[in-house]
Amino acid sequence: MRFGGQLQERVLTLLLLHAGHVVTVSRLIEAVWENTPPPTAMRQVRKTVAELRRRIPGGAELIATETAGYRIVVGGGQLDLNDFRWKVQEATTEVAEGRPHQAISRLGVATALWRGPVLSGRGGPVIDVAATALEEQYLAALEQLCELRLAVGESAGLVSDLRRAVHAHPLRERLRGQLMLALYRSGQQAAALAEYGTVRDLLAAELGIDPSAELSRLHEDILRGGSEPPASSRSDPVRPAADPSVVPSGAEIRPCMLPYDLADFAGREPESRRLVRMGSDGRTGVVGIDGMGGAGKSTLAVHVAHQLAVFFPAGQLYVDLRGFTPGEKPLQPDFVAAMLLRELGATDTQIPDDAQGRLALWRSWTANRRLLLILDNAVDTAQVRPLLDGMTSGFVIVTGRGRLVDLDGIHWLSIGSMEPEQSLGILTRTLGEKRVAAEPEAARELAELCGHLPLALRIATARLRNRPRWTLRYLVGRLNDESRLLKELSSAERSVATTIQLSYQVLPPAQQRAFRLLGLHPGTDIDAHAAAALLGMTTQDAEDSMEALLDVHLLRQPAIGLYAFHDLVRSFARELWRTTSGDERSLALAGLLDFYVAATDQACRLLFPGRTEYDVTGADPCPILPPTATPAEARQWFDRELRALPAFVTVGLEAGFARLAAYLARNLLFPLHERGDIRRYREVAEVGLSAARRAGDPVAMRFSLRNLVVGHSMLGEFHAAADGIEEGLRLSVAERNPKSEGVYLSQLGWVHSALGRLAQGREFLERAVAVCRATSNDMEESIALCNLSSVCRWLGDDVAAVNAAQRAVALNRRTPMGMHQAGALNDLAMAHISSGDHNAALASLGRVLGLDEDSLMPRDLALTYVLMADVCQCAGRDEQALHFVGRALALVEPLGTKPWQSEIENIAGLIHSRRGDHARALRLHRRAFLHATSVSYRVQVAMALAGSARASEGMGDLAAAEGFRNRAYEHFAAMGMPAPQELSRCVGNHR
Repeated sequence: MRFGGQLQERVLTLLLLHAGHVVTVSRLIEAVWENTPPPTAMRQVRKTVAELRRRIPGGAELIATETAGYRIVVGGGQLDLNDFRWKVQEATTEVAEGRPHQAISRLGVATALWRGPVLSGRGGPVIDVAATALEEQYLAALEQLCELRLAVGESAGLVSDLRRAVHAHPLRERLRGQLMLALYRSGQQAAALAEYGTVRDLLAAELGIDPSAELSRLHEDILRGGSEPPASSRSDPVRPAADPSVVPSGAEIRPCMLPYDLADFAGREPESRRLVRMGSDGRTGVVGIDGMGGAGKSTLAVHVAHQLAVFFPAGQLYVDLRGFTPGEKPLQPDFVAAMLLRELGATDTQIPDDAQGRLALWRSWTANRRLLLILDNAVDTAQVRPLLDGMTSGFVIVTGRGRLVDLDGIHWLSIGSMEPEQSLGILTRTLGEKRVAAEPEAARELAELCGHLPLALRIATARLRNRPRWTLRYLVGRLNDESRLLKELSSAERSVATTIQLSYQVLPPAQQRAFRLLGLHPGTDIDAHAAAALLGMTTQDAEDSMEALLDVHLLRQPAIGLYAFHDLVRSFARELWRTTSGDERSLALAGLLDFYVAATDQACRLLFPGRTEYDVTGADPCPILPPTATPAEARQWFDRELRALPAFVTVGLEAGFARLAAYLARNLLFPLHERGDIRRYREVAEVGLSAARRAGDPVAMRFSLRNLVVGHSMLGEFHAAADGIEEGLRLSVAERNPKSEGVYLSQLGWVHSALGRLAQGREFLERAVAVCRATSNDMEESIALCNLSSVCRWLGDDVAAVNAAQRAVALNRRTPMGMHQAGALNDLAMAHISSGDHNAALASLGRVLGLDEDSLMPRDLALTYVLMADVCQCAGRDEQALHFVGRALALVEPLGTKPWQSEIENIAGLIHSRRGDHARALRLHRRAFLHATSVSYRVQVAMALAGSARASEGMGDLAAAEGFRNRAYEHFAAMGMPAPQELSRCVGNHR
């Protein structure tokens, strides 16, 4: 398939690289535009996914929409990457069970799938990182394959394969060593030695380093030629020459204090490789590992230390500095020095009593010795620095929850949540492949609920191992209750909540308060302006507070200026609400609500000029608002905040701020409507009305009820809309409010029309137009005129339809907001098409396409596309018509609004029938029938039946066509609506 450009190429590539897992929209945006996305990035990604679904065979099933983004759904044999990983995993099992030949076969199949770099380096930083990781997986598999072939006795036959691999990856020392060994075994000692000289010169020229100790040892063994050199082993490195260091005391003691290494260690492979490389290169002295509690810092350090042990024959030392141990104080450096000196052989009489003396002795005993030292759970720099002074020839790994920035010359590695594949690796290795393979979806959900944290995953798998009758799905169900999540992720000795609490307890009181209050925010991301309102401080102070929490990994930073909790940390923060006073919570929530009402007012003022404004916050001092000076910046702000703000309306209502919640709900409905997110529109409108009723605010009651009626109507919930209209009309009459009465008459006319009562609908709409005109309500008059145009067209009065739509278009030019301009132009185009004036219709549709695309509602744009298809087809431009039909369906399907879907599917079906694709036309009309029937949208039910009759006759199924035709005529007759001309021709041909 040919791509439509770089955007499609990158989006599809990233989805495939993470097949089976959700890729968030923000991650896709970063992949496409890196650090400079345009304001329309989110909209462009949605359009790109829709276009990919259309262009790829079976694309609708292949790319699934999830809450946070999209997921590629592929089965076995559909994606080389998945097949590669499965074959490598199978080979690992074969090796473990002593079947090397079977492992060679599986690795051969896996490596044969490799096609080279992803996008050949044109994918941008995000995809390049994923591609680099993928290439590393391939090289690891290739090295293991060559290792196994050497182990089963291959040599001469392996040389050519290894030469090709070394040529492609000349700095890969393990491959070079395997080539040297294969050459030596096949009797080519000189060629093997020459390979060492080549790589030595290459490493010196390219990187300024010498070959590794393992490769040098192999070179020496080949040079001596006395016995066959052993094959190298990734898990059992070649032991370097003995360290000449002498223990300062008389005893030659080489202690090993390392805790046991997990036999089922999984995940963190890139970090492990990096640390092993740094520890074995002889140049790196100190490495720090920082990360949130439960991220597996200690486990990673110990695992790496076991791999590095052979490089440090003078001893391997480990000490838990107790920086985050419940009920214990952090160990002082002089106490640690004394403890470690005893392990090295010092007697109590040799160890001074004073701190300075102990540390001086530690420096003298450790100078020039090849020691490996792990300083685990460090709390601050003062605890660590004195212990590093004497480690001139050793290697130190420091772990801590915060980065000790005052330590100079230290290489830091930050770890957080694991990648989903790594989490599944832990589940597979601890529970067994069969148990995980039996419930793959539940396994992914379990990893997600555990936040991809090793500690949480270990606790969860321990519970499952101890309860063999539990399924993964059962445990997922228990973890889905957020109030129980942290309780479930605890055992007798380990607890995620305790781990997080230890990080929280060492914070100063001001930071503890900030942490607690930030947990009140209902969203995933929070910026400095919202945090300032919540915390009651300046934006600079709020940002400093969040940066401090970021330093100790209690917050994450998904993007510059944005901060977020890890899911499990957020659950812990919300548990702390109980320890926060009611007054403090109320004050914080009031400040945040004031901020969001003012901020949404500001954004709506730019995007929807002309809307009625209300002064409701009265906050003192006024909140500092985000810098949204242009419509593009306001839309970008809404793109980010709309994920959380609907939930905050509910929070405001439940917390006792009903009036603010009602006005915030009202502000959110504008961008939700513009985006076509009508389900959330209706949900927010319902909460907004509840808040207005509770607040007893008559103004909020009026607009909230009207907005809910509109939401019901757009979703096809016509009977619920009618109930709201009845209440609204009663209130309008009681309040003597003709302006409001006109709005409800308009809605009542549309509901009657949609339900098939066209004459009544027309009557109410004409009354609504008159009342709106008398009260100078231009926007509502234009909406009523658009609906009146549709009803007149259905009744066969094309002249009245055109006149009503033309008046609506003229009114929209005078309306400051102008958000209904595209809808009025579409209605005018439909009226012209119905009257046979395709040129006038084309002119109207062209004006829609000339509007700012960002301001167009998806439903309006979808209708424009399908009407363009109709006009293009009538003009003989069939290919162009098909293009517009595809774009229309791709836009309307994700909206989930059945009235809109049925209308566009019926027009699309008619277009396919005209071009002779009757099977596709019938499928579209059947879908339209189901959608329209489910909401009693009778006009479109009749249109779907008429279209099905046409398509069935075109397919030669005359009996079915007769059935559809009769049912269609019944509906048209009941509504007083003339049947479409196409149906009449169909009937005439049939007869």
